[in-house]
Amino acid sequence: METEKASTHKGEGHRKRLRNRFLKSGLQGFHDYEVIELLLSLNTPRKDCKQSAKLLLKQFKTFQGVLEAGHKSLCEIQGVGPANSLGIRLIKEVSDRYLEVKIISKDVVQNPKDLMEYLNHTIGHKTKEVFAGIFLDAKNRVLISEILFTGTLTTSSVYPREVIISALQHNAAAVIFAHNHPSGDVEPSISDIQITKKLFFALKYVGIILHEHMIIGNEGFYSFAAQGLITKFNKEFEETNE
Repeated sequence: METEKASTHKGEGHRKRLRNRFLKSGLQGFHDYEVIELLLSLNTPRKDCKQSAKLLLKQFKTFQGVLEAGHKSLCEIQGVGPANSLGIRLIKEVSDRYLEVKIISKDVVQNPKDLMEYLNHTIGHKTKEVFAGIFLDAKNRVLISEILFTGTLTTSSVYPREVIISALQHNAAAVIFAHNHPSGDVEPSISDIQITKKLFFALKYVGIILHEHMIIGNEGFYSFAAQGLITKFNKEFEETNE
């Protein structure tokens, strides 16, 4: 009897109820802190994780912020150790991989829904700017997606030569670019427009099509193609090379 008591803890009944709710209905009706609590509990056998889950949300502001947090930052939260951090980081990476697999070999120009879901999840909530390239074959099917540049993006920090090398290495016929704005404001800066034009011209010279450049925010996106900027760049290229 004493052994049985020693194996229990204050939050065991609550944890069991959380797991049963998940097994019955998935995450429907779960608060964000309860989802995080469930993740923490996977690597915490004898401890109530509710308070740690709430501390994580308080520190990183949103559920997405918790998933994007680095290993060191996660471990600074009371009750969160290396094993818990591994679980949180792993679930984010597994989700990224799952969504990436969904877009491989698909025509994301004609059917962009899965691509938008992938980009929103992978870069939409990052705290630093990242610049991604989605490389396509001649039928606009995804070959691979890569983060090409990280950090504040300016015309001097995005290198057309490296983009072209990556495109050629993947035998890409076309490309889609995407980058995030951590502020959430998806309106392009002057630098964003200059970078896109510069890349459009560089790719055009080697016979690679730039279909799109999207700016992803935490609640929306901006499409260079939908706003007519890609068509405008193409017209300028043709006039320059007449």
